Amino acid sequence: MVRRINVRGAGGLRLAAWEFADPPKGTLPGGDGQAPGVLLLHGLMGRGSHWASTARWLSGRYRAVCLDQRGHGRSDKPTDGPFGREAYVADAEAVIEQLGLAPVALVGHGMGALTAWQLAAKRPDLVRAVVICDMRASALGKRSQRDWEQWLATWPVPFATLADVRRWFGEEDPLLERPSPSRGEFFTEVMAERMDGWRPVFSRRQVLMIRQSWVHEAHWDELALVRCPALVVRGIDGELGRAEAQEMVRVLPRGVYAEVADAGHLVHYDQPEQWRQAVEPFLQGALPA
Repeated sequence: MVRRINVRGAGGLRLAAWEFADPPKGTLPGGDGQAPGVLLLHGLMGRGSHWASTARWLSGRYRAVCLDQRGHGRSDKPTDGPFGREAYVADAEAVIEQLGLAPVALVGHGMGALTAWQLAAKRPDLVRAVVICDMRASALGKRSQRDWEQWLATWPVPFATLADVRRWFGEEDPLLERPSPSRGEFFTEVMAERMDGWRPVFSRRQVLMIRQSWVHEAHWDELALVRCPALVVRGIDGELGRAEAQEMVRVLPRGVYAEVADAGHLVHYDQPEQWRQAVEPFLQGALPA
């Protein structure tokens, strides 16, 4: 069962969260009947529903909550932000406190992983463990931002059908080196039908604003401040290279490493079973239920 929870982020922004209640079987030490919390944070252009399969198996042991972050999904999309790092971290902090999830495990993909480790560095009292999925700590730079701007401009919107969305992002996108059906499925979930066809539920202009807030800076210093157990997971064909991932593990005071074969950036979509095999034992060790 899935239920929507309306929460407030930084500055009173309206956010949509989704709780997967199976119901959890575990309890916190002390026997108060409350299962340990896990907050799942999607990546740029994602939404909470992208975590559905992960949240379902988590819900058998934990209180699993997925958040539509600002500018995404069914959460508010303020015209001009703020879309800085501070706003995203403050949103996650507010959700944890409002829903009583602390001490929580944060599972983040891409942008959501950066939010997770920045919050763990800022508020160690709230965070018991962190899973960092395919997010780099290095600065990506101006060229990366220009490449994204050009890529977003190539999208043939509006799409006539969801099949067209699936085909373009899974087969025809010039960024693809080979077909990726899971990527096509990923993008069908962030499209909504309008009068003229299917369009993304987010603003591409805002996507660039959001990304602008982190690509020009490195985030190693904050990574070093994460004192809780932290798992760094990369897809073999993802955006996070092995050398950088292993350096992130070295910098993390309690970091461990895992990689998933035959997976790209969308690790949890590409190889859901291998993803579970990497994440589940880590959470069981760091977040006993």
